[in-house]
Amino acid sequence: MKQESLDNIRHSFAHLLASAVQKLYPKAQFGIGPVIENGFYYDFKNIDISEKDLPKLEKEMRGIAMRNLAFKKELWPVLKAAAYFKKKKQPFKVELIKDLSREKKVGKVGMVWTGDVFLDLCRGGHIKNTRELPLDAFKLTHVAGAYWRGDEKNPMLKRVYGAAFQTTKELEQYLWQQEEAKKRDHRKLGKELGLFSIADEVGPGLPMFYPKGALLRRIVEQYITTLQEENGYHPIWIPHITKGELYRISGHLDKFDAMYPAMKLKGEADYYLKPMNCPHFMMLYKGIPHSWRELPLRWTATTTNYRYEKSGELSGLTRVRSLTQDDCHVFLRPDQIEEELNLMFDMIEAAYLKFGFKDFWVRISTRDPKAKTKYIGSEKIWRESEKILSRLVKKRGWKQKAGVGEAAFYGPKLDFIFKDVLNREWQLSTVQLDMNLPERFSLEYVDQKGKKLRPVVLHRAILGSTERFLGILIEHFGGAFPLWLSPEQAWILPVSDKFTDYAKKVVEQLRLLSPSLRIVIRDENETLGKKIREGETQKIPYLLVVGEKEMAKAAVAPRKRGKGDLGLMSVAEFASLVKKELEEGA
Repeated sequence: MKQESLDNIRHSFAHLLASAVQKLYPKAQFGIGPVIENGFYYDFKNIDISEKDLPKLEKEMRGIAMRNLAFKKELWPVLKAAAYFKKKKQPFKVELIKDLSREKKVGKVGMVWTGDVFLDLCRGGHIKNTRELPLDAFKLTHVAGAYWRGDEKNPMLKRVYGAAFQTTKELEQYLWQQEEAKKRDHRKLGKELGLFSIADEVGPGLPMFYPKGALLRRIVEQYITTLQEENGYHPIWIPHITKGELYRISGHLDKFDAMYPAMKLKGEADYYLKPMNCPHFMMLYKGIPHSWRELPLRWTATTTNYRYEKSGELSGLTRVRSLTQDDCHVFLRPDQIEEELNLMFDMIEAAYLKFGFKDFWVRISTRDPKAKTKYIGSEKIWRESEKILSRLVKKRGWKQKAGVGEAAFYGPKLDFIFKDVLNREWQLSTVQLDMNLPERFSLEYVDQKGKKLRPVVLHRAILGSTERFLGILIEHFGGAFPLWLSPEQAWILPVSDKFTDYAKKVVEQLRLLSPSLRIVIRDENETLGKKIREGETQKIPYLLVVGEKEMAKAAVAPRKRGKGDLGLMSVAEFASLVKKELEEGA
């Protein structure tokens, strides 16, 4: 089935949902009901509804659909449509019509009938009749709150979500995936595994990390740091606040809408929390003269930025207000662009293979040709930049899609979209080609003939942001991290207090044989069974039981996560087993 046909089915289900709500909740006010990935939703006001009410709503939808109602579109003059919805006490529809009239300059609007049951403002995209709806392949899934038009200053509405597919099998697969996603929810696992916390007293979107979580982020960031240094990247350091003048030069003050308000100090210029790092890199480059021989100059910093994301859009670690980026800027000559981009591509592939993400595609994010004033830079620079990125991705043979209007305001970019174990897509790595900021900051290098030229800048982040990446990583592995990533790789479990000293000797031996192994002795006054159950709940890769038999033979009895008992083995044998597993990157 073509996507257009499936979208028409999903849009028709949205109208069917609204029809059922009108029947069961006569005082309901209607917002919008668009098609989304995997289904649809519709926003309502003046209804008291929760997830326990969804089966009743579904039953009503099925009953309406069985009446074989036709979807019919009419074009109404703006004034007639506005008057109709005003009479029906539907203020959100009236507002939408006024906006269409004012902003789009339309004289008529689409009105779609669902038989004689429901009339809605709609531009269309429906099947012909409700009998065509696959009633065994849809389900209302959940209810959530949503501000009208996504603005927290507007009324809060009830949003009812539904899933819809062509076949029952596709629906069942999707519902299984959703249930599995709930089990893997990083917010749930983050609490259960003692990784991170978000406290109201600190603020929404500002996560704090417990020792295990802090260690996990250190392991991830250290891997990226090592990868970068092995490829000729050099660390820099930048402060977390800056004068507003810096963002006036870069254009962020005019174009970036997620900056926190200025810190106004008496007798001083306005200061801002930094929402991005690019301008600081530009100023460091500008602070010293550069020759063509130095380029490419690869600078990197893992540093935290602060962005005022709307509270309704915040979600655990995947949408935060304090985000740490493995940010990199490469200053180079135009003839070095292809080589540097390919180096970045190699690093991104290597990193995600290491983290267990193999399937990806690339979105080539370009300007919106209908809104060029949103961007800085000349037409020529944009054309050249977009052409270079497209050519190199094509040369690699990677799957690609166009992202019209998705570019940064200062240049086109490549967004790497990776699939996790549940086949969900996540935008992670980003590479941006920028010929605009060097111009705005008057950056220069001296060529072989002594002439001053502008460098090109490549912006790149492999993880995107540490916090978001960790949230995705937790869900990808369901908290059961491979050995090299696990904050606690092995627990030593003494059978009783009598064997605590032997457990300590085992730890000493293991640290001599494998110095970097992260080991914890669990010598609490609890039964062995309880310790094992807790270790399994905490998803520890190895649990090493030590008791009378193990002490007598100078051995350990390891249990491997997911495989159970491995049998008695010497400490040296276990160290060798772990070493091999770490070398394989498992």
